[in-house]
Amino acid sequence: MADTELLEKVKLLIGQTGDSADAVIVGYIDEVTDFMLDAGISAEKISASAGVVARGVSDLWDNDAGEVKFSPYFFHRVTQLAMKSTEANSS
Repeated sequence: MADTELLEKVKLLIGQTGDSADAVIVGYIDEVTDFMLDAGISAEKISASAGVVARGVSDLWDNDAGEVKFSPYFFHRVTQLAMKSTEANSS
């Protein structure tokens, strides 16, 4: 479950005000952060990467039904963060 601080940062970055869509946004945050964890990015790095999480949430938010996909930018940033995580763990 997304923490409150990450939720508020993501909402600010995607231009969402109020709390009427919080459940949907939290669901998308959970999907994005699970994707990033599975890529090998630490939970601490994910928490510090609200912009990347917001990009992933926005990608999911803006897709039409049946056409769920992440943007090339999101994939590139996740790849970079995963590579940094791998390098840090091998040092």
